[in-house]
Amino acid sequence: MSDNPFGSDITSEDILEDLEFFDDWEDRYRYIIDLGKKLPPMPAELKTDDNFVHGCQSQVWISADYDASQDQMCFLVDSDAHIVRGLAAMVMAAFNQQSPQAVLDFDMDAYFARSQLIQHLSPTRGNGLKSMVAKIRGAAQSHLEST
Repeated sequence: MSDNPFGSDITSEDILEDLEFFDDWEDRYRYIIDLGKKLPPMPAELKTDDNFVHGCQSQVWISADYDASQDQMCFLVDSDAHIVRGLAAMVMAAFNQQSPQAVLDFDMDAYFARSQLIQHLSPTRGNGLKSMVAKIRGAAQSHLEST
């Protein structure tokens, strides 16, 4: 998963700083969609029921892996909707390549509040975003409980 720039080359702080440059939400949405285009592809064999995110308006899959040598969670994500891929990329910037404890400790509510994202999404998109975060945190929690 070394070709995944999210969490290393593209961080949550980078995204927040970039979003501040845009004056209107149309430009911000375009930026978010462009972020989604930078996600590495998810192999079809990972698009399973176990990786499917329930509660999303669109189809979303998240695959979680743990790299013991780096003590970090590695995620792949895909969606059939461009804006959702972009939203998932924002989440990946916060969680990918972080330790399981860092995933659990990250203040996602503050991140979303600072980006002003939630108030500009439909309620179903906002719920889907929260479902993605819950699935990722669940994977981190499961890993911690298994060690």
